[in-house]
Amino acid sequence: MHRSIKPATRLKGARRAANARTMSVTRETVAKIASLARIRMDEPELDRMVPELNAILDWVEQLGEVDTSGVEPMTAVIANTLRLRDDVVDADPLTGGGIREKVLANAPAAEHGFFGVPKVIE
Repeated sequence: MHRSIKPATRLKGARRAANARTMSVTRETVAKIASLARIRMDEPELDRMVPELNAILDWVEQLGEVDTSGVEPMTAVIANTLRLRDDVVDADPLTGGGIREKVLANAPAAEHGFFGVPKVIE
């Protein structure tokens, strides 16, 4: 669904930096982006995309006008912690630690206590 951003929805009190320039997408820019992305677009589709992309850029510019000076950076919106199990060595006598030689006995090639694998990248 496409919504156009109207100038009346701009944030009150927000000012554009003196050196900020408004980005706008032209029909030629849309055609070049489509070509680079290998997307075939006919003439009406190109014309339809210009205002949509300009509306997106206006919205992103509007986000840049928000004063976030007092907001601490965060890594996630919801605080979360990983639920991990305890890493216990030798928990199972068949698969626990300390049986390197038995495990490497199954390897097609073992080198220096590790599985030997063919070189993939030259």
